[in-house]
Amino acid sequence: MDAYLDIETTWQRTISVIGIYLPQRGTIQLVGAGVSDVNLYAALAGVETIFTFNGASFDLPIIYKALGADLKREFVHCDLLRECRRQNLRGGLKIVEQKIGIARSTHGLDGRDALRLWQAYENYNDQTALDLLLRYNRDDIINLPRLRCYLHKVQEPDLHPHVTIWHASEQSLLSPLSDEEQ
Repeated sequence: MDAYLDIETTWQRTISVIGIYLPQRGTIQLVGAGVSDVNLYAALAGVETIFTFNGASFDLPIIYKALGADLKREFVHCDLLRECRRQNLRGGLKIVEQKIGIARSTHGLDGRDALRLWQAYENYNDQTALDLLLRYNRDDIINLPRLRCYLHKVQEPDLHPHVTIWHASEQSLLSPLSDEEQ
């Protein structure tokens, strides 16, 4: 099974969100205190290959430093940034998406906005900021399989609509938040 992974960080370079999209299961987002090695491995159960965009240089080293999870060693990893460069597609994920016509619901936001959104949530319990950050992260991960299909010139599969968010350290992937708690 394939997984598409992207993280968001804080100004201090700690992880605020780990987003994982599994075409067979949907989106899983580990948030704040819900970011743990136990939850990460539970989310990746059954996965063989992890796809990222610049994950070899950013996401996976930060995960390793923060959680001790060596995803480069434990999974097959494919960094779509490298595939883009081989096909002469330059720029960050949002630039590449624009070049090839992939839209996002959070158009106009970038990594600096993600930092500010997390800060607003942490400092002021701004739920709207957290919701927007999670939408931004979800756009990143659900667009990775679309990018992969473009690069390999195959038809895009349908998007799995399910979203699960783990937000508290005492919760595990065995006890997700109900819709009322989210």
